[in-house]
Amino acid sequence: MFDGLRPAARESVIRAVLDVPRLLRHSVWRTAEPHQGNGLGVVLVPGFGAGGASLSPARSWLRARGYRPVHSGVGFTVGCTAQLLTKLLHSTERHAELTGRPVVLLGQSRGGWLARLAAARRPDLVHGLVMLGSPVLDPLGAHPSVMRIARFLARLAAAGVPGLLDDDCMRGPCFDEHMKALAEPLRVPAISIFSRLDGIVPWRLCQDPCAECVEVYSSHTGMGFDPDVYAALAPRLAAWARRDVEVNA
Repeated sequence: MFDGLRPAARESVIRAVLDVPRLLRHSVWRTAEPHQGNGLGVVLVPGFGAGGASLSPARSWLRARGYRPVHSGVGFTVGCTAQLLTKLLHSTERHAELTGRPVVLLGQSRGGWLARLAAARRPDLVHGLVMLGSPVLDPLGAHPSVMRIARFLARLAAAGVPGLLDDDCMRGPCFDEHMKALAEPLRVPAISIFSRLDGIVPWRLCQDPCAECVEVYSSHTGMGFDPDVYAALAPRLAAWARRDVEVNA
């Protein structure tokens, strides 16, 4: 009866942060080619309830390698899907204008499937897509504890609290529209990082048929701090950056 609790027990911010020393000692962090990214822009989209700070290590890692990362400005990613998507598209367009070319979208969990929606909506703005532990096949398939929080936020929204997802985002027209959009083929290269140790998102829900699916051995909350994630991303992002230079030469 406790089998379902074991993966969830691995998920805590404190345990994730304890991975930071391992990341800082790892060669994937310590060895940096400062021109690798060639100024390629990256928009970072945090997971549900996480906030931009959760992807700060990714931002530092990318900047040290010559990418131009920015936070997406979607806050804690607890709002209405349609409103968050509008904000993300605005941030993506602004960063593409600033860098003079399409950008990479890198999102974790809910942020990853929001980024996928943005990439499908505006492929002209997106050079590539990275999703970390993102349940693109079923956004409502996360651990029951997470879904209880989501339903609680929807009740607060119904009571008049602004800035939160509502019932329409979970089973109404808003949900139906975005589920349909998530099933659309992608016209940009994509990577979906997943882990069988993920205690929040079942790994099978991350198997995007339009993405290269890459397995790591990480908790859900720890993906932004796990050196295996960066080791998986490093050569793939570098290849995208080289292709970006060739396209814009």
